[in-house]
Amino acid sequence: MRLPRDISGDQLVLALEQFGYQVSRQKGSHIRLSKNLAGRNHHITIPNHSPIKIGTLNSIINDLASFHRLSKNELLEKLFD
Repeated sequence: MRLPRDISGDQLVLALEQFGYQVSRQKGSHIRLSKNLAGRNHHITIPNHSPIKIGTLNSIINDLASFHRLSKNELLEKLFD
């Protein structure tokens, strides 16, 4: 599955909230999300831009896939289907 090219920061935050992340803080145009999974904490910062640059989105997706021990395609399908 291809990375979406037109996703905004707000849309990504909503998708990640359905995946169990919660907004822990916001400073300026950056939103910090947190999740605790089996005693491991994960924090990720999402820029609240529209659209998110493709390289930034790719980095966020790779970090999420690594933390959840999923392939990049599996994660994309769960988030955006």
